[in-house]
Amino acid sequence: MKNIVIYGSGGFAREVVHLIEDINKASNEWEVLGFLDDNEENHGLTVNELPVLGGAEWLEGKGEIHVALGIGSPKAKKAIVIKLAKYENVIFPNLIHPTVTISRFNTLGQGNIICEGNILTVNIDIENFTIINLNCTIGHDVTIKNYSTILPNSSVSGNVVFEEGVDFGTNATIIQGVTVGEWTIVGAGAVVVKDLPAKCTAVGSPAKPIKFHE
Repeated sequence: MKNIVIYGSGGFAREVVHLIEDINKASNEWEVLGFLDDNEENHGLTVNELPVLGGAEWLEGKGEIHVALGIGSPKAKKAIVIKLAKYENVIFPNLIHPTVTISRFNTLGQGNIICEGNILTVNIDIENFTIINLNCTIGHDVTIKNYSTILPNSSVSGNVVFEEGVDFGTNATIIQGVTVGEWTIVGAGAVVVKDLPAKCTAVGSPAKPIKFHE
């Protein structure tokens, strides 16, 4: 079995542990050691029967260790990856729930988490540190770039491009051939029918930018 820790100890981190437990039911692959958390007040706590081991410094001198990012925020994920870059012993695995339907013609980088009930069709390119939460559909020839998060029950049509750091809301839908700019937030239930610019928050049906941010 391979040792793994979850970075973060909040709600999604606990869901990642549950995902790993389901993977282990199919193939006994992972030994979950506990959580890492930047909040020192959480160090030493027990969360769902697993310890909060410490912060990033816990990784020093541990030998080869797998780390899964249990945090949904695209910006937070990028900050953690930058912080952990100095630890040469860290491996970021792809975690895919056994119920996921995924074509052999899809490509994945590292550190991606694909949760229960998702359908990913063909020729999809997922870069690194993307989360696809529960019960989403991803169509053909989609490109999802680093640090993106797709929240539950979303529908992504074919030939869509998510640039870096897209945060795609629960029950959101995007039609084919549309691009969402980097670090853009798409609100829950939005329907995206044309390209969205970078660094905006877009809501509604059809989705329109309501504000811009850094």
